[in-house]
Amino acid sequence: MAKFINRDGISVDIYPGQIQYFFEHSIYLSSQNLTHKLAFVRWYKPVNSSSIRHRFSIDDDVQTCNVELWENNFFPISRDNIIPIHNILGRFVPVRYKTSDRSNAREYLAVIPINRKFHLQ
Repeated sequence: MAKFINRDGISVDIYPGQIQYFFEHSIYLSSQNLTHKLAFVRWYKPVNSSSIRHRFSIDDDVQTCNVELWENNFFPISRDNIIPIHNILGRFVPVRYKTSDRSNAREYLAVIPINRKFHLQ
């Protein structure tokens, strides 16, 4: 997941993506060699131009978690696919999620963010 500034220059959206690979880019500038660590990421498309947020209960308990539904396909490849690795916010659990009503069935990608801090018991 990574943050992107919208075209208005003010608001920020978080997009989930799938890291394809990591690489380094070096450039010799002003008598020194600068190396940048980058990632090539395929970004998932939002559902209807914005992500859909849901609350799911776990075993009919009062515990809930925030889940966003995204399309199963990616944006076309562009310059936004290459980002510095320090811009990666965190990880998420991707889950295939199906919805249906009387007229049609749709399959989404449910994105469940994982906190940066881990606490194992």
